[in-house]
Parts: sequence; C-alpha cells; structure tokens
Amino acid sequence: MQSNAHAQTHRSDRQSNLATTVVTILLFIVLVLLVLALLAAIGQAQNTVPPTAQQAAAMPQFASRLARASRPQHPLPHASYQNARDPRFHFRNGGPLGDNTLYSNGAINGTTDAWTINSGFVVSDSFTVPANAGTVNGLNFGAWTFPGDVLQTVEISITSSEFGGTTYYDQVLSFTQSGCSSNQYGFNVCTESTGNFSGPNLAAGTYWLNLSNAVVNDGDPIFWDENSGPSMASENSVGTIPSEAFTIDGTNNNCPPTGCPPPPPPCFQSGEQGVQTIHDFAFGMPSALTLGTSDSLYGTTTREGEYGLGMVYRLSQRAGNWLFTTLYSFIGGDTGAVPEGVIIGPGGALFGTAQGGLHQCGQGQSDCGVIYKLTPSPVACPAVMCSWNETVLYRFTGDPDGWAPIGRTLVSDDAGNLYGGTSDGGDFGRGTVYKLSPSSNGWTETVIYSFPDNGPNSLLLGHDGNLYGIVSDGAFDGYVFQLVPSVSGWTENVLHTFQNTQQDGTAPNSLVQDPSGNLYGISTWYYQYYEDYRTAAVLWELSPSDHGWIFTELWLKQTDPRYYDDQFNSLAIDTEGSTYLASSTVAYDGSCIDHNFGCWWDLYGRLGAHFENIEFSPYGMTTDHARKRLFGVTSDCGENNRGTVWEISP
Repeated sequence: MQSNAHAQTHRSDRQSNLATTVVTILLFIVLVLLVLALLAAIGQAQNTVPPTAQQAAAMPQFASRLARASRPQHPLPHASYQNARDPRFHFRNGGPLGDNTLYSNGAINGTTDAWTINSGFVVSDSFTVPANAGTVNGLNFGAWTFPGDVLQTVEISITSSEFGGTTYYDQVLSFTQSGCSSNQYGFNVCTESTGNFSGPNLAAGTYWLNLSNAVVNDGDPIFWDENSGPSMASENSVGTIPSEAFTIDGTNNNCPPTGCPPPPPPCFQSGEQGVQTIHDFAFGMPSALTLGTSDSLYGTTTREGEYGLGMVYRLSQRAGNWLFTTLYSFIGGDTGAVPEGVIIGPGGALFGTAQGGLHQCGQGQSDCGVIYKLTPSPVACPAVMCSWNETVLYRFTGDPDGWAPIGRTLVSDDAGNLYGGTSDGGDFGRGTVYKLSPSSNGWTETVIYSFPDNGPNSLLLGHDGNLYGIVSDGAFDGYVFQLVPSVSGWTENVLHTFQNTQQDGTAPNSLVQDPSGNLYGISTWYYQYYEDYRTAAVLWELSPSDHGWIFTELWLKQTDPRYYDDQFNSLAIDTEGSTYLASSTVAYDGSCIDHNFGCWWDLYGRLGAHFENIEFSPYGMTTDHARKRLFGVTSDCGENNRGTVWEISP
C-alpha cells in the first residue's frame, strides 16, 4: 500500500511539473509574440519611407476610397502604352524658351506612380537654366489626389543642391487645379498651377526644385506625378527616384539685340471667320482624322474611351449639326490600346494599328503591337451608342518580324491588302514595311522590306502601284523612298536624300501625291539666329521624269525670327490636286497652286489669332473637295484645352 501511494505521489508530481512546463512554454510564446508585435509597431512607427501612390492604392485604409465603379475586369494599361507624343495630360504653358517657359520636364504621365510631398516628405528635382535666362514667375506640376481632395498650398523652394545648399527661393504658395481625370488606380490626376509669383532671377546653371509640406483639404496624402523626364530626382527618405512632371515659367532674358518676342496669341475661337469647332475633347490627344461618306468623319484618340486607353469615334453631320459617337473603346492587353489612326478599307470597315498585343519585343519587353478591324454589329442595336466589333487581324511577334506599327503609314489597295510601316524589327531591328493579305484562313503578314536605319513615318500607295514613303532619321537628314514590287520581292529606290540646306531642309514628313503622280512633302530648315537656332518651313515637290525624279523647293516660309519658328506639321491634298498645309502657328491654303505661289493666302488674317500651342498631326487634316471643306484636329485649345476637331469652309 505504501509502495502504491508512493508511486501515485510521484505520478502526481510529474503531472504537476508537466502542466507547469506547458503553461510556462505557452506564457513564453505569448511573451515572444507580444515582444514581436511591439517591435513591429515600433519599427512601423520609426519607418520614415512613405508609400508611393501605387502602394497607397493597395493599402486597406485607402482601398474603399479608391474603388472604381463596377465594370468588366480588363488588363491595366502597361507603361509601354505611354509615349511622349500623345500623353493624356500636357501642360498648357509648356514649350521652348520664348514661350515664357524656363524649363519643362515633360508631360504628365498619370498612370505609372507618384511620390508623397506632405507629412514631412520632400521630393527634389533638378532643372537647368540656359545662359541669360531670367526670372521664375510660375510653376505647374502633375499631382495625384484622392477623390474629393483639393490641393491648397505647397512649400516651394529652389536650391543649389538636393533639399538644401544655397536657398534662392522658399515660399508657401497657393495652387489651382485643372484638367483632372481618374486613372487606373482610382486617383484623380490633375495639373496644379501657381499662377504668377515673384521668384528669383537665376543665372545659367543647374538648380533643384523642392516640393514639400503640401496641404490638402482633409489631410490626406498627395503625390507628385512620376514621368521619368530628363531631370535628376530624389526623395528625402528614399534617395534616388525617377523624376517628376513639372514646368517652370518665367521671363526670358535670352533675347537677341532686336528684342524679345511678344506674348503668344490666344487659341483660336470657334466661329472666327469660317473656322468652326465641331467637337471639343475632354481628355484630348486626337491622333488622326479620316473623311468617310455621307457627311461622316472618323478618328482616334489615345487617351479617351471607357477605359482611358483610347477609342475610335465618328462625327456625323445631321441637319447642320455634328453628332459625336464612340464606336469602340480599347481595353488593353492582347486586343490593343492607344490607337493611332484609322482608314476606311475593304467593305467599308475601319482598319488601324494600336499598341498592345504580345509583350515580348525589345530589351524592355515592350508590347509588339496589333492591327485591328472594326465593323458594325451584325444585328440591330436598340441603344443609341452601340459599340462596333473589334477583330485583331494580326499580332506582331518581334524580330525578325516588324513590331511597333506606325498608324499613319497604314494604306490599302483594291485587292484588300493592307500595307504599313513599323519603327522596330526586321532584319536589322530598325523598322520595316509589311503587307497583310486576306485569305480564307485569315490574314497573312509578310515583311516586304527591312530598313537599315529607321522605319518610315509616312507611306502611301502610288497611282502606279508602287509604295512611296519617308524616313525622317537615319542616313543624313532623312530621305524619300520608293518600293517597287517584282516576282523576286520588293526593291527600294531612294528618290531624294535631305541635307538640311535652305533648299530642302531636314526631317521630312507628311507625304501626299497628286493625280499626275507628283509627290509633295514638307520639311524643316534649321538655321542659326544669334546664339540660338530657328526654323523655317519648306514645301517641296518630287516629279517623275525620264531620268529619275526631280526635286524642287516650292516654297520657303521664313517669318521674322524674333517672333516665331516656322514649321509645317500637316499636309493634305484633294482629288483635284489642291494642296493644304498647316503649321504650329498658321494654317495656309494653296488651292490655287501655280508653282509661283502668287495666289497663296494664309488664314492668319482671317482668324485674327493663329493656332498657338498646337501640334498638328502629320495626318491630322483631310479634305472634302466636293463641298470645299477642310477638316483637322488640334491637340490643344477648345473648351477644355484638350483638343478639337475643326472645319474650315468658304
């Protein structure tokens, strides 16, 4: 009995010790977890690295505020959809010296990322001031805000180095925002402007612009748009970062002895002596215009549409009014995004090129691009705005295939074949001309010529069945080429090589052909004016002869260099050979062209103000000769300063 009791006592002791050990282990685990949680909390409290806008979009505290309206899930836009020529946002006051701009770091990107500039965080970007440039008196920059937020003030400083050194300016300024539009993360992306202020007079050199202590109406974070422009940039707790979107305005002391130019004239107003705005864009960047039948125009934009990735639209005239209809909104990914022009092809369908497609081209794994077709719905549509159907005819695959198709080069022949150019790919990786042929099994793409230097920026199908085009870069200062088909392939003939002389200029663009087979184009002559360079616009002709092609300069437009550069940006021709030109400053009509140009007249006198701060697309104009009307697009002006479609008629 004693032995039994003794054993029970030991067993009881062991159980008690085991229980004590388990409790101790559990308490130790709980203690460790509490310590780890405390350390994490302390670490988080001591974390001085702010979230970028893209990181904030994924944080729970902001997710509900950034939730977008319910819509089909489609791939988000890829960074490769961005390009310098057609961003969704751009600065109204941007431009070279002489346009009251001391420095511009490029357009607002709006889709990649942005950096915090409040709650103690500072972002610093470099900028350069040329010789004798003058006083800073304005600032624009791109900001990402939460829906409903308004930026009120920002501390602006200009220093000799990042975040410090010699301070030339340090003030808290009020801002006004405009041009806001939501992006794929749910933020509003806006242009923030100071208006005029008295800033420092800066000598030539490199300086740093620092934005900090931003104040928002409800205390939320606010972010400076990242656009990776040429500036260097840093964040005070992160270090080196991509640079941001901003423009510094100011007076320009870098003027010739004859004096500084006057301020630029305002945008044109609809109704000024025959020029009518028939559509104003909300986000802008229209990139093409094609004349259809039955009083209709077709075009594309690179940033409008339901998903902000571009769209194809139609303008139809009804009872004297123009009705705007969105035919198709691009959704990105394999089906394309950011279209660049449409043509009316076989069967009355619309054909065009877009970014997107396969994502395997180039060292940066860029999108290869697509060719698409749009057709109306085959069944009756009960709604007023019915989307057309998209069919992707071809997805480019990369070297040795061409890739990065150039929309303005797309043409079709009577057999239903499509031809176009690419800026990359081919045997040399520098661009191609391709042919896309329909068959019972679909469409077949063939590279018919690979360029050793650069791809074409213009292409047309000649009356003789040959292809004609322009290469703006590469050998010398660009050239005009001819591609001739044969049983063994296509042969290239160079018709003229530009030398940047007063007789021919450089960087040719916008090629057209008249009914007699003569080619017309425009180029730019760069010439020295005091310590700067100015430009004059050149109109030229290439005429076929028994001994080849004859190049003739038809007109050199050179205004007073104190006031403006001259550069033609658009050229159109109608069925009777009347030629129309437009420049970044003035539009011209050469409808009574006689090669002496005694009857040229310009629209500057009719308008009372010329087209200022406008980029005319090289294919942006089209003509309706039967009714003697000229149509075109602008990338600026209009009610929203986001671009217009305009009409000029007698």
